[in-house]
Amino acid sequence: MDIRDLLLKDVMIMDLKATTKAAAIDELVHQYYVKGIINDEELYKKDIIKREAESTTGIGDGIAMPHAKNKAVTRATVLFAKSDAGVDFDALDGQPVHLFFMIAAPEGANNTHLQALAALSSLLINPDLVAALKKAQTPDDVQQLFADAQAAKEAKDAADEAAEAAKAQTVAAPTTNDNSERPFIVAVSACPTGIAHTYMAEAALKKQAEAMNVDIKVETNGSEGVKHRLTADDINRAVGVIITADKKVEMDRFDGKHLLNRPVIDGIKKPEELINETLAEKGSIFHATGADGAASADDGESKSAWSKIYANLMNGISNMLPFVVGGGILMAISFMVEQTVGAHSTTFIFLNGIGNWAFSFLIPVLAAYIAVSIGDRPALMPGFVGGFMANTAAASIVKTTSVAGFLGGLAAGFIAGYVIVLLKHLFRNLPKSLDGLKPMIFYPILGLLIVGFLMYFIVDPIFAVINHALTTFLKSMGTGNAILLGTVLGGMMSIDMGGPFNKAAYTFAIGVYTATGDGKLMAAVMVGGMVPPLATALATTFWKNKFTADERKAGISNYVLGISFITEGAIPFAASDPLHVIVSSVIGAALGGGLTQLWHVSVPAPHGGLWVTPLATNWIFYLLAVVIGAVVAGVILGIWRPALKEEN
Repeated sequence: MDIRDLLLKDVMIMDLKATTKAAAIDELVHQYYVKGIINDEELYKKDIIKREAESTTGIGDGIAMPHAKNKAVTRATVLFAKSDAGVDFDALDGQPVHLFFMIAAPEGANNTHLQALAALSSLLINPDLVAALKKAQTPDDVQQLFADAQAAKEAKDAADEAAEAAKAQTVAAPTTNDNSERPFIVAVSACPTGIAHTYMAEAALKKQAEAMNVDIKVETNGSEGVKHRLTADDINRAVGVIITADKKVEMDRFDGKHLLNRPVIDGIKKPEELINETLAEKGSIFHATGADGAASADDGESKSAWSKIYANLMNGISNMLPFVVGGGILMAISFMVEQTVGAHSTTFIFLNGIGNWAFSFLIPVLAAYIAVSIGDRPALMPGFVGGFMANTAAASIVKTTSVAGFLGGLAAGFIAGYVIVLLKHLFRNLPKSLDGLKPMIFYPILGLLIVGFLMYFIVDPIFAVINHALTTFLKSMGTGNAILLGTVLGGMMSIDMGGPFNKAAYTFAIGVYTATGDGKLMAAVMVGGMVPPLATALATTFWKNKFTADERKAGISNYVLGISFITEGAIPFAASDPLHVIVSSVIGAALGGGLTQLWHVSVPAPHGGLWVTPLATNWIFYLLAVVIGAVVAGVILGIWRPALKEEN
């Protein structure tokens, strides 16, 4: 496929007006919408922002490649945009971005499109092409530059393949001089979306290896699947292995090899360093788990201890949430049915039962997937059993009918994960002939024994007492303390709008709800989470001169996102103006959360926003708390935010 079929001339922006990252994203996304490349501006932008939150796509050298693949895209396209002044895009080298390539891939993009996107991405490591693009004046210039670069690359690839085939034919024949043989290394490249960075890292590594007279084979784990898969012979022959990945890849095949595990951006920006370290065998020896182990860049040196803990916790929570939402809402609906048809009706018993069955899995699933995030698949079973034990009364050890509950489940997940990590370390030097016994015997038996012992004799008894004390305190809490707690939880929901503070507040409310069945704190966090998007919606409606045209459009959609308890709708506003948006949102959310406790509002559903209002007790006050919190935050934002210097 010709790259020019993706780089559409009428979509290009040769004089980008934006001066900030948020404005650049808005301008690029809006251009796609205007040109009919996407049919849902907010949906596409949401995934663009989500990708930027994972790591900046400003790769340095004045280039940024924001990209998303979702159902809003009608056809695969690459939007080229040029900014003469440059935009601060949080690029890795700290320099302004002048060239933008916003990639839009349909959810069902075919391999032809994906291959073309990969080819375009790999061309951008050519400094001559980048320099020429910065001087391009017209869309025709841009298309021609890429056409020439693509033709040159295809010719070179064909020559390399011919040379490789010729070399393969002579491998069987013994040579008299082996001194000329070049060192050989292997690599794996992968990024979350598998569209751009995967192939740029591949191209950068191959180009650098050629310059250093080194042979390399790079496996890509991209949107079109695994390409150039490494064979057992490839791995055996290699001096070492380079993993440049931001998602999990198959790892056990590299058992016994020197291995470097780095983020995908290092493959793009530091190929020489990676190759030199691999040739010098500086990577540690990798020891396989024997259970289809996988690893990602999160395991590397680039992540802090807190980042790892947070990632492990989020893995448990994200896998638990479907049980929370599905079970919780069905249980809440059953209570409404009970008021109409009675507690003995089949409808009530069915709905309430299935909701309770789903809820019974919350803590085991939470613990299991925290454990998996730490210790991979061998940690699943001991984590699950540890979570189940946390959900079972510890009366045989201490005189209480309480369970270790949510806190005990968190402990079970981390304990199970690190127990498996410890066992892997202890058994790392076993003979290879016993590798098959590790996942089948050693890990499940010893892992379960150790986790079970710790849970039965230590964790369950201690956390059962803590959980009982906490539950007693919450049930006996006076109005003043309840208002204070609701205020804090509501405010936390707005501090980072989906980040650690938000998740901590929501998780605490879920824990209380599962332990007591009381939805009062769920009401506080629900209101707190609805305020930021509703506040930005109100501010953009009544103070239009203080927001850009794109922000006003986003504000309209935030009415729907807000009442649906999707706090993330306010993130684009917070990213471009954190002081005014976050402070005003926290004030309104804290007020709304406190009011729910003052008015004794309870929401026996863990999600749904205003859509679950019929399930709430004192539902009028539930609505009133949302309205007051949103209006206060919206008015503060509208008055406090300075007007735009230029009308949009």
